[in-house]
Amino acid sequence: MEIKVSSGRRTFLKRAVLLGGSALFAGVSKKIVSDPATPDKEPKPADQGYRLTAHIKKYYETAGQ
Repeated sequence: MEIKVSSGRRTFLKRAVLLGGSALFAGVSKKIVSDPATPDKEPKPADQGYRLTAHIKKYYETAGQ
């Protein structure tokens, strides 16, 4: 007994996946190319670094217990 597989359905599915992936890639790449990055108008404030505040002091006092 020989099983016949319809190559028409396989071909259709292969092409559908290929076209869907191509359409997705084209849409994503178009958005990446068309949306240039805008520079920040205001500079970010400088990082103030580590500050020993009241709640941190309290943590240090209770952490050793």
